[in-house]
Amino acid sequence: MSDFIFKIQPNIILGSYTTSRLGQYIKEWGSKFMVIIDPILKQVGTAEKITNSLTDRNIDFFTFDSVPEGSDTQVISDALKLAREAHVHGIVAVGGGKAINLARAVAVLYNESKEVYDFLDGILPTAAPLPLISVLTTMRDAFVFTDKVPVIDARSSKVKILKSQGCICKLVLVDPNLTSTLTENQTASMAIETLCFAIEAYLSQKSTFFSDMIAEKAIEVLGYAMDGSQTLTITTPQEVLFSEAGSMASLAAACSSTGAGSLISLCVNSRYKISRSLTASILLPYIIEDAAKFRSDRLAKIARIIRAAPVEASVNDAVTALAEYVRQHIAKAGLPARLKDLNVTIEQLSLCAEDASEIELINNLQRSMTSDDLFELIKTAF
Repeated sequence: MSDFIFKIQPNIILGSYTTSRLGQYIKEWGSKFMVIIDPILKQVGTAEKITNSLTDRNIDFFTFDSVPEGSDTQVISDALKLAREAHVHGIVAVGGGKAINLARAVAVLYNESKEVYDFLDGILPTAAPLPLISVLTTMRDAFVFTDKVPVIDARSSKVKILKSQGCICKLVLVDPNLTSTLTENQTASMAIETLCFAIEAYLSQKSTFFSDMIAEKAIEVLGYAMDGSQTLTITTPQEVLFSEAGSMASLAAACSSTGAGSLISLCVNSRYKISRSLTASILLPYIIEDAAKFRSDRLAKIARIIRAAPVEASVNDAVTALAEYVRQHIAKAGLPARLKDLNVTIEQLSLCAEDASEIELINNLQRSMTSDDLFELIKTAF
């Protein structure tokens, strides 16, 4: 087991309507902010509700919503230029992964003198980052509690990991009401993706007793959110359960590591702008079946926690039931069941396997894997 080192940062606030107090929460970090926000939130009217909290408290801010499907190094450079010209005191990020990662990159590099590409090519940031406040509008973000920022290199369309100076986030605010903008299919695929990286954290070679505890609880709560409770003892609204489970799964992934499914889905998204949650959902049953060869006891425990298998089931039966549980949820939601259903070729996916093998996260997977191993997993799911 890896050494256990845990720092209580960032602050986490989870609750309904907490965004209405965003202006109150961020005052301690300054009075002038850049708000990087997913453009879809403007279309559905959520953006104004969030920024009103800043306006009401006389906080000076401007919004940046030029957030494409994949926030690459060119977009980061554009956002950095605007932030520096405005001499902001901090960054507020509102949205899902693309908006959050863009904001995290801007916060990390704001006080640096070198170009973005210098840091992607290996130089470590040394200047103090800007304070960052992340407002999540989805139930999960595997990197929000880490010092790693996935960035798309515009030169190659490859995803690379930008290292930050410790955990740059000062506050993570999770308001379950913000997930109302998601469609049923998006919610279903994100739920399965959340289960994916909770399982990956549980199986990772970097797991600790703490990450195991958080992952187990995340999986339990996620099961109630996905399937409901068999009794009337669980009365928490579904969107709150999803937010609770996603926050815990994200924390477990930060304390341990994500795995092959999350890694491949990052690379597929980087090159072909295909939803990370769809790719991870498709891969999860095959990841379970692969891990059954060496971590069947852990998988069986997960199956019992999420109620995919009865307590008395044998280890092999429980593992089989867990993979089938995921496939049933994919079918129930009408999600793609095979990678070929994403309109991508096996030749294109082979490039993603090679990309994934170049990212340092490959050293933390559930077992030692090369690009060939990742491609075998992709072929099985294709």
